[in-house]
Amino acid sequence: MNIALVGAGNIAWHLAMALKNTDSPVKEIYNRNRSSAEELAKEAKAKVVLDLKSFSTEIDIIILAVSDEAINEVSAKLNVKPGQIVIHTSGSTEITILKSYFNDYGVLYPLQTFSKAILIDFKNIPVCVEGSTLEVSHKLELVAKLMSNNVLFVNSAQRLALHIAAVFACNFTNHFYSIAAEILSDNDLNFDLIKPLIKETAEKALIISPKEAQTGPAKRNDQITLKKHIKILEKYADWMILYQKISQDIVKISVKNQASHK
Repeated sequence: MNIALVGAGNIAWHLAMALKNTDSPVKEIYNRNRSSAEELAKEAKAKVVLDLKSFSTEIDIIILAVSDEAINEVSAKLNVKPGQIVIHTSGSTEITILKSYFNDYGVLYPLQTFSKAILIDFKNIPVCVEGSTLEVSHKLELVAKLMSNNVLFVNSAQRLALHIAAVFACNFTNHFYSIAAEILSDNDLNFDLIKPLIKETAEKALIISPKEAQTGPAKRNDQITLKKHIKILEKYADWMILYQKISQDIVKISVKNQASHK
């Protein structure tokens, strides 16, 4: 199948690279910033398309690797030929957003955090697919399997739940790293000090369940230590509240788990 990309951001970049040496490489790329499109096209050995109505009739699948807010706008401008499939890559947007614009449509959602500067082995990334028909779903599955060994059919409701879980596991966790880094810096300490801890915590959660891996003063309901921490955090008002809320939740879950094992 011949594939076209709309977008030249992080996801578009990694999709293009993952498909580059397969039987279905990206053939055409459009991006509103032409220089970004040209940069990606050079790496992917693809052709730059100058407007959304100029994709070749030979294109089988058009991937909208754009922000959630841009999906409607881009869809309305596309000139799609009969038989062409249009898909988006969003974790939180329903498949039906494309229904008003296209006969054949779907979703291909790779569950990973992407940055252009960091190469990722796509083979290990879960890729969730959903199609408007069984035929579309099958075609998307074939494309996804060119990139990944972990392809699964996930409906829009499941994908939204998966996206929420990913926000907790990835985005929120990374925000906590930023908070930790600033607290350390304010006390003339280097973030490198807690890198082994971060690595061990992540690896442990992959070996045993996150519930079993939980440690710390809140898990022990160690109120003396919790109060000491809160006292120090008084100069970081928002983070103090965040610390209290999360600690309370950990205590509540820990007490509940202990009661269920009695």
